[in-house]
Amino acid sequence: MNINMTLIGQSITFAIFVWFCMKFVWPPIVGALEARKKLIADGLAAADRGKHELELAAKRAGETLHEAKIKASEIIAQAEKRAGQIVDEAKNAAKSEGERMITAARAEIEQETHRAREALRGEVAALVVAGAGKVLRREVNAQAHADLLEAIKNEL
Repeated sequence: MNINMTLIGQSITFAIFVWFCMKFVWPPIVGALEARKKLIADGLAAADRGKHELELAAKRAGETLHEAKIKASEIIAQAEKRAGQIVDEAKNAAKSEGERMITAARAEIEQETHRAREALRGEVAALVVAGAGKVLRREVNAQAHADLLEAIKNEL
């Protein structure tokens, strides 16, 4: 066989081999490469979206934390205000209770004073009767002169 014929045969075989590879082998390899390229691109896009969502979540978390701090300070202010109101109410209640107790004590003192005066009037009336009995040198009957003794007692 001639070298030229061998070269032509090898060229034809190589051409068939190249055609076979281009027809049956190359498309699945290119498809796998394209799928891999698309998978990598989707992964990078998802990573970018995740990074962006993470930034947004961090921003929302910061805003939520700020709002929570504001609400907490408002609640604390309301609690302090309510505590002040409760203290004022307790002071007012204690003051009114004290005034009520003072009024009750004054009424009791007045009643005791009235009882003491009545007892004193009775004793003074008894002393007057005893003194009058000594002056008259006779005994005055308290039962017989009850009206007179009552009038003396009322005058005192």
